[in-house]
Amino acid sequence: MIHIKDNQFFEGEGRIVQLRGVNLSGSSKVPVRPNGATWNRNGFYDTKNISFVGRPFPVEEAGEHFERLKAWGFTFIRFLVTWEAIEHEGPGIYDQAYLDYLYKIVQKAGEYGLSLFIDPHQDVWSRFTGGDGAPGWTLEAVGMDVTRLHAAGAAILHQEHGDPFPRMIWPTNYGKLAAATLFTLFFGGNDFAPRLRIEGVPVQEYLQSHYINAVKQVALCLKDFPHVTGYDTLNEPSAGFIGAADVGGQGKGPLLLGDSPTIFQSMLLGYGYLQAVDVYKMGPAGSKKCGTRLANTQGVNIWRAGYNDVWKEHGVWGIGQYGQPQVLIRDYFCKVGGRPVDFNRDYFKPFANRFAREIRSVVPEAIIFVEGVPTEYDLTWGAEDEPGVVHAAHWYDGLTLLTKKYTGWLTFDIRDQKIQLGAKRVRQCFADQIAEIVHKTGEKMGQAAVLVGEVGIPFDMQAKRAYRTGNFSMQTRALDATMSALEKNFVSFTLWNYTPENSNARGDQWNDEDLSIFSRDQMTGSGSIHDGGRALKAAVRPYPCKLAGEPTRVSFNIHTGVYELTFRHFAGVSAPTEIFIPDIHYPNGCAVEVSDGSFEIEDGSHILSYRHTAARPEHTLRLKPKKSDR
Repeated sequence: MIHIKDNQFFEGEGRIVQLRGVNLSGSSKVPVRPNGATWNRNGFYDTKNISFVGRPFPVEEAGEHFERLKAWGFTFIRFLVTWEAIEHEGPGIYDQAYLDYLYKIVQKAGEYGLSLFIDPHQDVWSRFTGGDGAPGWTLEAVGMDVTRLHAAGAAILHQEHGDPFPRMIWPTNYGKLAAATLFTLFFGGNDFAPRLRIEGVPVQEYLQSHYINAVKQVALCLKDFPHVTGYDTLNEPSAGFIGAADVGGQGKGPLLLGDSPTIFQSMLLGYGYLQAVDVYKMGPAGSKKCGTRLANTQGVNIWRAGYNDVWKEHGVWGIGQYGQPQVLIRDYFCKVGGRPVDFNRDYFKPFANRFAREIRSVVPEAIIFVEGVPTEYDLTWGAEDEPGVVHAAHWYDGLTLLTKKYTGWLTFDIRDQKIQLGAKRVRQCFADQIAEIVHKTGEKMGQAAVLVGEVGIPFDMQAKRAYRTGNFSMQTRALDATMSALEKNFVSFTLWNYTPENSNARGDQWNDEDLSIFSRDQMTGSGSIHDGGRALKAAVRPYPCKLAGEPTRVSFNIHTGVYELTFRHFAGVSAPTEIFIPDIHYPNGCAVEVSDGSFEIEDGSHILSYRHTAARPEHTLRLKPKKSDR
């Protein structure tokens, strides 16, 4: 049983456990029936007659995928489910067929020796606001017509925009009206929309209780599986409009790209007013304004008959004496009762603590994974909060993710908004950014452990050149730089992602993202367990699954296959250190050098078992590939 102590994961014999796995899967964001891939508009607006049974894969395919992941050393899974998958038909109506399917898939994972935690996934609120997660009825319940959101500029949807869908445009939905409104209501409806009630229930309570109760259905379904370690609270939460200093200014979205209305403009667009909005594009030092564009030229109003704009209803804006709309309360979202608001303190933490208590009413020993707003690592957690939490922050090299290129000598440091040049500085910058997550967690979240919940690279680099040439060297270099940064910090992680349905043409089936380390389009028919893997030389590496001490140095060279680990042993721990040995790097076995003690590798096993001596405080292991006897 895994437990948390001193910002680390431990198991019962006193060894540190390094958790290493994948997100399963990128296509779990969309339904199987009808085909919910975001490029496909057919059936999209039928919000109720859908099914996620078969995500991430059919039960009969489970053995193939779980065996592959285990062979790659990815034994800890961040398993994606969505609120929509559980409760799509309507409030309180749960899809029992989907829950039964989850039971069978999770049971299979345990049979293959894999552990997992459940990630109730969302991006920019819902599929109907350009992402995934919440059911369509959540938008309808507050008065929105989901069929009008794209036309009004309240969201940008792949289904409506068509191909080519602008690269990484989907995060801009965080700052657009539909998603920003729903997040504001979900986290802060009591303060910012106190008059809005659904079925007589305050909107904040209505949305939060339905979400938590939906995830509890999963907890009730899986509660008897010891290999289900815990539950994430909510993937990449957003503050919505909460904390915005000026309704007349830009919202708090993480990215300015394409059409970028101000908060007030977004409200007017949703009400049917034509607006000239700023347009941004991405440059080497971030986004910059490149012009303006007329939006909502058809005058589409997203509010259904019988409903009004919730923000107009609450006096944020109104019609002036000359018939023109105007802002009435500019600081509406940054103060409550004259007191400045803080999203993490006032809204996210109360929700996360409530979620933890509710899940633990079903699974008392559940570990709770929490993450703050993307790219912000200032989440605090104190003695008054629920114990046993993991900071599941996400990290990507933003420049690689946004440009879908990797040079190795150039990156953009989000910490100080500066460009870093030079191969050594780039790799050190990656390591330092992850180190900062670890440091801030210890400083602000007490005993919380760190697991980087999402980290990875796009594989469709250089306009998908590798798919035509078979040369994945750029992807391998990019992923090696990321993996090395994780290793330097000895941090647990789950790669984004493993998508069984990935294709060269359509990536992970969602918003043209393509980050899967596996694709059937890369299969050669070799019959190898590694067939279909992408950049595996970088992805699959030796690592200490269980370590009888504190690591002081870890390094791996993907070119030579040399792996080195140095650690200081824990007093009183007699259990061995266990190292995963992947045959990708050691096809003929490995030569082992140790500073002291003894080791063994069981025949047919991928695990090196090392027993240190107590004669010295620090111990070193060095592995290198054996040469072929032929």
